[in-house]
Amino acid sequence: MASRLRLGQPSPNPASTPDPGEANGGEGGEARKPEPKRPEVTNLGGGSEVLHFPRFMAREAAWEVFEELDKRIPWTRPTIRVFGRSSVQPRDTCYVADEGLTDLKYSGHQPRAHSWDEFPVLKDVLKAVHEALPGSYFNSLLLNRYKAGLDYVSWHADDEPLYGPTPEIASVTFGCEREFLLRKKPTKTQVAAGSGESVRKRLKIDDPQQHSFLLKHGSLLVMRGYTQRDWQHSVPKRAKAASTRINLTFRHVLS
Repeated sequence: MASRLRLGQPSPNPASTPDPGEANGGEGGEARKPEPKRPEVTNLGGGSEVLHFPRFMAREAAWEVFEELDKRIPWTRPTIRVFGRSSVQPRDTCYVADEGLTDLKYSGHQPRAHSWDEFPVLKDVLKAVHEALPGSYFNSLLLNRYKAGLDYVSWHADDEPLYGPTPEIASVTFGCEREFLLRKKPTKTQVAAGSGESVRKRLKIDDPQQHSFLLKHGSLLVMRGYTQRDWQHSVPKRAKAASTRINLTFRHVLS
């Protein structure tokens, strides 16, 4: 699988033929490696930032990853507790992490931590993510599978203490494209007044406090800085999303 995991590269121009010397890095030089894709950067302000690589992984290689994950991952759909109510989580999930890390708990659910060695394809994707993000280090992974448009994740922030004050989260998408929304967290005054949600519903898409990204097959989106402290994100229901999306969210759990 490692040999098939290729980062997305621009298609060559058939009308132009590179000089043999240039293709080999100059006279007597070694072959040049293609430059890595540069991300689209969204500065959210206040030390928060989002990076978006629309073509992070080559299309065919990404489909091979999708097929393997869809069939081999031990997906579960657990019961969670939100706002005092128990319900079945509206998407499938699985958790992978280094041995000895602090247990992940969210919404009253503590997933079993699988080993990376159980799923070599995930180690390949992790390596590609590390290569695209020099200086970053991820030791855990929460996988989500949205089987159709009625599967979703509601507004939330990944601000659990085990990730520290400025967690970096790298999200890779396979399969059906879905909309990913970001909004500024409601203020304490809005929460106390119970008006936070109604205020957010009135926000326009071009409002600086709300952002939308279309996450396509093989794309990578990264949230950095204080994004989890100051912002919330969601993947809303979409009736037109008729096929499956698998999402890998790489994280770093503090030792």
